[in-house]
Amino acid sequence: MPALVAARFNPDLKAKYQQLVTAGKPAKIAITAVRRKLVITANALLKANRLWQ
Repeated sequence: MPALVAARFNPDLKAKYQQLVTAGKPAKIAITAVRRKLVITANALLKANRLWQ
């Protein structure tokens, strides 16, 4: 669910989602890529002890 919301409202992730769908990827694959970007970002923020901005 967070990936669906991010693909709708986060400008960077929305652009990534649109790029993948435009390239011909299925919607589920594009959402999975957005989900992975969210997890990587969350891990990096936790590792650096920073807040989401």
